[in-house]
Amino acid sequence: MLERLQAVIVESLESDKAEAVVAIDLAGRASFADRMVIATGLADRQITAMATHLEDKLAEAGVKRVRVEGAGGSDWVLIDAGDIVIHLFKPDARSLYALEKMWGAEFDEPAAQSV
Repeated sequence: MLERLQAVIVESLESDKAEAVVAIDLAGRASFADRMVIATGLADRQITAMATHLEDKLAEAGVKRVRVEGAGGSDWVLIDAGDIVIHLFKPDARSLYALEKMWGAEFDEPAAQSV
């Protein structure tokens, strides 16, 4: 189930031309989620569209409670889909917060390969 949900998320992001999509396995490392997906969008409109499309795709996949924070013109949008948390960043914000370093993404495979 988790792999299928991650595949839905990655496919949606890639169809919206997200850049540098990375999936991080958090199982055993975090209590708030089992996976984290991080992606970059180049403009507010792109990030807002990615978030909206993800909400729709997650609802179609049967995720009942999806929380979105920061949508509508932000450098960082957080989408909480329960077992998977998605972060959508503008490039500068992604560099500033460096979630990949914090959660050890250098040990994980790019999202396209980990699905």
